[in-house]
Amino acid sequence: MSTIHLPGSCGVMLLPDCTLFPHGGLPLHIFEPRYRKMLEESLEGDCFFAVARLTGKEKADPSACTAPVGTIGLVRASREQKDGTSQLLLHGVMRVRFTEWHDDHPYPYASIEPVVSVFAPEKQAQAAMRTLRGSVEDAIRPLPEEVKEGVFALLDRAEDPALMTDIVCQQFIHEPDLRQDLLEMESVGARIPVICEYLRKASRAAEAAED
Repeated sequence: MSTIHLPGSCGVMLLPDCTLFPHGGLPLHIFEPRYRKMLEESLEGDCFFAVARLTGKEKADPSACTAPVGTIGLVRASREQKDGTSQLLLHGVMRVRFTEWHDDHPYPYASIEPVVSVFAPEKQAQAAMRTLRGSVEDAIRPLPEEVKEGVFALLDRAEDPALMTDIVCQQFIHEPDLRQDLLEMESVGARIPVICEYLRKASRAAEAAED
């Protein structure tokens, strides 16, 4: 993914309570005419479009109803149905900030700039990853072995704290507002304690429900 050249602007799908993290996958059913056109032009071009979370009722000016940070994704698979709708899988590539919205397309379209995740100091990266992994291990302890093996396989792919936090957020964080907050955090170090606390609360809630 490091060799992919991101565009300076792209189509944007506006979705309520939907946050895609880099390296995550988002299955989509494209049925609105405007987004069918967006997908058509995306597939004819670089296969990119972004996902932005709607923060309220959609308005003519997207900046008034969307979160400032979303994720640009790459269409990995797309199948058009007989009725003209499409099923596709969008693979999250990178956080982006929407810097300007344009009205010259039949679908939401914005100029974007990359949002780079930062972890410092670098010498503490491995310790931070062990802390996060430990919280995940505690949270999934009651699950079947085959499920845990799948989770560990995902975590083993993470070569740095930024990637690990995104994997965990995509798979385990279910509260829409918290997902958006974590997406907007540029500091990876700031994300980790928030994620760990969420996992601890979720584990306690699950244990209480079993008692």
